[in-house]
Amino acid sequence: MLKLTNINNGPSISMIPEKRIIRRIQSGGCAIHCQDCSISQLCIPFTLNEHELDQLDNIIERKKPIQKGQTLFKAGDELKSLYAIRSGTIKSYTITEQGDEQITGFHLAGDLVGFDAIGTGMHPSFAQALETSMVCEIPFETLDDLSGKMPNLRQQMMRLMSGEIKGDQDMILLLSKKNAEERLAAFIYNLSRRFAQRGFSPREFRLTMTRGDIGNYLGLTVETISRLLGRFQKSGMLAVKGKYITIENIDLLAQLAGQSRNVA
Repeated sequence: MLKLTNINNGPSISMIPEKRIIRRIQSGGCAIHCQDCSISQLCIPFTLNEHELDQLDNIIERKKPIQKGQTLFKAGDELKSLYAIRSGTIKSYTITEQGDEQITGFHLAGDLVGFDAIGTGMHPSFAQALETSMVCEIPFETLDDLSGKMPNLRQQMMRLMSGEIKGDQDMILLLSKKNAEERLAAFIYNLSRRFAQRGFSPREFRLTMTRGDIGNYLGLTVETISRLLGRFQKSGMLAVKGKYITIENIDLLAQLAGQSRNVA
């Protein structure tokens, strides 16, 4: 039976469940059960039946809000839990040998953070909140044991891991094959698609990351990001007001990003 052990991330993403919310007091705050979470289709509960959901729900700890700038874990910390983001935005980053920060991902509601520690049992990166965020803490050893008893859970974990690998591959392609314009267009288009998956407008949203963070992630300077946003606005593709983005021509954005349009 395959287990996960030693197998070598306008709205700021605040989620409002459509179904009746069942709340309970836990760790000093209110919590939403997996069955009633509006982003369950993007997270671990997807494909689980009611009995399996109850078992998963029993091991999850709903943490109090994490404030902007706070970390979930740091590089070198022992892997104890995975974190499912309920609301907010988390960035993952590493520190280079020169002591510089290198951002490796931006994680939204429904994303799971901490997968990269499974191979060694230690976190190789940092995870930091870019805004007030809510997470579900899932003890890894318990989750690993549970996955050995629940094929649907194991399959979903594999699917989520596969998504992480695919995202890394896409990022390598982005950095190695695309110019600055194409990188930024792909970044904005991908955010649009991810917002749509979470029930938000794919055309109007707020960037929770700074232009410096975006530049760091894409391998571009802050000046280049600002210049390109201005160029996109002049072309009629985007409207930019501070951190708020409105996509005026999503077909043009998709074309520049090298993507076929699949966002309404």
